[in-house]
Amino acid sequence: MVKAKPKSKSFTSLLKTYLWIALGALLTAVSIELFLYPNSLIDGGIVGISLILGRYTRPDFIPLYFLCLNMPFVYISYKHIRKAFIVPMGAAIIFFCIFLALLKNGPKFHGDPLEIIVLGGAILGVGVGLVIRHGGCLDGSEILGIIINKRYGYTVGQVVLLFNVFVFAGYALISLDWHVGVKSLLTYIVAFKMIDLVIVGLDEIKSVSVISTKSEKIAKKILKELGLGLTVTPGRGGFSGSNTDILNIIVERLDLAELKDLILDTDPKAFISITNVYEVLYGSNSYSKAKLRSKRKQRAATVPKS
Repeated sequence: MVKAKPKSKSFTSLLKTYLWIALGALLTAVSIELFLYPNSLIDGGIVGISLILGRYTRPDFIPLYFLCLNMPFVYISYKHIRKAFIVPMGAAIIFFCIFLALLKNGPKFHGDPLEIIVLGGAILGVGVGLVIRHGGCLDGSEILGIIINKRYGYTVGQVVLLFNVFVFAGYALISLDWHVGVKSLLTYIVAFKMIDLVIVGLDEIKSVSVISTKSEKIAKKILKELGLGLTVTPGRGGFSGSNTDILNIIVERLDLAELKDLILDTDPKAFISITNVYEVLYGSNSYSKAKLRSKRKQRAATVPKS
């Protein structure tokens, strides 16, 4: 049996992807050159090691250090992850090195440590988040985390966190100032949270599963009163052995309380399971929170009134 080749992206789609990666690399470089490095702070991972080497040798060599230290991880990702991954990863690394070099003599931000940590960390997180969201990678420590995860079961987050703890602790020891290590760690925490926000968004969509003996009545009420779409899946109780329909509903968080009230008013004994959903795909269409709300209103407008 011949495997079907994955459909290649159009030129416009590829251009859009690499423009987003370039923007993410630019924001990351802005955070490093304008906020972190002038205030003796560092990022984690390979970026942090490059900044330490640059601080105690020649700052002009930071892009070169970053490029050289990442090359082994590019090769590892080619051999052990997937070959197609090295193109966006390589592009992100090159863009980042170029922007670091261009911003070297740019303006520097000096202010209150809290301002530096929050602003620098937020910009750093947005930049790295944009790169990751569009299929790229800036730091080889993440590649190391993926490999260790496959072989030993530790999560990527655990590996990267441990790696960065050593980087920050090493920097504090070398600089003989534990304050810079702690402030660098705080900046990394702010950046980490911003990465999550960029990748998954500010507001999650909820997936609700309902098991009830009155599933048909509940389904009709959801369609009529809330205008929400749903899927009915035939099910059977593991203990009782009785046949029961399972309702699956995608809903915004703001509508969740109303949905729960409707279900429990109809059947106080209903079983409800709620999970977070970060994106909803329907064929080739991707539904964000705003699109989901629009679709819900359209369906509600077409439901005949009783």
